[in-house]
Amino acid sequence: MKTALQIVLSIAVLLLGFFIWESIQKPIRFQKEYDLRKGKVVDRLIQIRDAQIAYKTVNNQYTASFDTLIDFIKNGELPLVKMEGALTDSMIAAGINETKALALGYIKRDTIKISVMDSLARNKYIPDSICFIPLTNGKKFELGHNVITTASGVKVQVFEAKVPNEIFLNGMGKQDIINLNQIAKKLERYPGLKVGSLEEANNNAGNWE
Repeated sequence: MKTALQIVLSIAVLLLGFFIWESIQKPIRFQKEYDLRKGKVVDRLIQIRDAQIAYKTVNNQYTASFDTLIDFIKNGELPLVKMEGALTDSMIAAGINETKALALGYIKRDTIKISVMDSLARNKYIPDSICFIPLTNGKKFELGHNVITTASGVKVQVFEAKVPNEIFLNGMGKQDIINLNQIAKKLERYPGLKVGSLEEANNNAGNWE
């Protein structure tokens, strides 16, 4: 009887130890996986932002269509001002500004065209993948474009690309995701990751920045 009781107590101690260990490891595993997924999603959102900024440079507006944005990345061109020469101290002393120096031919400014892909190459673009949320088996970001009027009456072009927590964290702990959403709600923030805004001119900032 005593031996049986000792065995039962030993098992109980082991189980208790396991549950304590698991209670510590579970949030650590969640945070590690969260950071991994967040990093990949943020990288993709930055790519979308860079592409949208380039698109607006050429078209004077953003786009709400990934098909349009992808085609622009593949086939579009951007203007690039090629500069030859610069104002010297003697020119400045003689009262020659850049406009006059250009007219006199002392300096030159030529506009050339470069491909959008070459311009965005630093971010390792795969154009056809830009719309897809990493690690979600083909789910796409929400993409929008709007024109808002600021308090001073200025009309501003804005865009937004976003993904809610439930999508890019799918398959992870449901209660952990609920907790993240509740925290975001209390802070009046978007419960997910997004860049830009359709409601305010925020200089295309990401909500992770």
